[in-house]
Amino acid sequence: MTRRETDLIMICASDVAGQMRGKAVPRRAWASRRENGIGWTPTNVLQTSFGPIAPSPWGALGDLAIRPDPDTLIDLQMEEAGIDESFAIGDIHTLDGDRWECCLRGQLKTALERLEERHGLRINAAFEHEFHYSGLPEQGGLGYTLRSFRRLGVFPDTLMMVLDAAGMDIDTFMPEYGPGQCEVTVGPKPALRAADEAAILRDLVRATARGQGERASFAPIIDPEGVGNGVHVHFSIETLDGTPVCHDPDQPYGVAQHSGAFVAGVLDRLPEFLAIAAPSVPSYLRLTPHRWSAAFNNFGNKDRESAVRICPVFGAKTPEAIARKFHFEFRAADAAASPYLLLAALVNAGLDGLDRGLSAPTPTETDLAALDVADLEATGCRRLAGSLDEALSALTSSEWAARAFGETLVDVIDRHKRTEIGLMEGLSEEEICARYHAAY
Repeated sequence: MTRRETDLIMICASDVAGQMRGKAVPRRAWASRRENGIGWTPTNVLQTSFGPIAPSPWGALGDLAIRPDPDTLIDLQMEEAGIDESFAIGDIHTLDGDRWECCLRGQLKTALERLEERHGLRINAAFEHEFHYSGLPEQGGLGYTLRSFRRLGVFPDTLMMVLDAAGMDIDTFMPEYGPGQCEVTVGPKPALRAADEAAILRDLVRATARGQGERASFAPIIDPEGVGNGVHVHFSIETLDGTPVCHDPDQPYGVAQHSGAFVAGVLDRLPEFLAIAAPSVPSYLRLTPHRWSAAFNNFGNKDRESAVRICPVFGAKTPEAIARKFHFEFRAADAAASPYLLLAALVNAGLDGLDRGLSAPTPTETDLAALDVADLEATGCRRLAGSLDEALSALTSSEWAARAFGETLVDVIDRHKRTEIGLMEGLSEEEICARYHAAY
């Protein structure tokens, strides 16, 4: 099919609800809109995923602009996949051209600039996504099996074809443990591009499922008794000339000084930014012990129940190759979170660890859930919040968070998420999961 000049391109921004919102413009206006953007309103950031808008400090006042980044443009027509997608992701600016404090992509840019300016470091990252696909008949006991892969039909191959056409470094696809659950991974990219690809991937997964007459949901958990869908962020650190700084064979567990301080900052501040990483009511059904998620702010060595773990290195023999592949995985997040705000939180927290010169944490090697209060305290670890309400209280009382994100954004997150909590009041856990299943 040939594109017409009147065909629309959606210009979007990722928001606090973890949604992509924006306006569409005719293709013939793309060149001018790249420069001038589209009009936007501050109160739009208070839109929940369930209809009502949270109480806004701006009301009907104010104007902003979303200016698209042409490097994020997705323009795909793939008849064999049922795909016809034209959209781009942008940054939200004030009318004076300044970065708006509640632009989440801008928050990530600011965090990355701080890391470069203060420590001469940058981040590479990759987001590992889990989701539920409606076209896979639910049957327990078939996690990871060839049978489940076969029952998915053409969906996995079609999805990888679409992601490849979108410019991603396609990696793996897996029929996951839970009935109807899948996982898709892509290769690492510089941090901002990694967040762009995470946002793009979620919508291309949904679009590919729709092309098959099915639906994909990234809800944190769809059954209170079932398996949750996590977003695992793999990350490594390097100097501005590309020299990796994560690995030092002479240090315990091979964790180098810079990366150890960064990880220590992430774990120390995790209780304060958990409401950003796990920002939904049912997120806290997933973040419980023995669900292969993260229930404590602990460091692990190849431990899939730790908040941050050292990932195994495959296929590397030389010190240089090992240093290039050595990296970490953050596991306390889900796709209700904006990938930009999530990665901004990780960078800001890691930066705080570097600024304070923290020592590398020691990996835990025991079941923290089995420890009593005194023994848990002796490990230096804390149980993470058991509810979104508790996590929000930690965020809003954090002086570090106010400095890292600005008081305005912290207030917006609190208003938004407390409205979301109110919308779930009186519902059973099953009903809450169903609402999020539909929304994400």
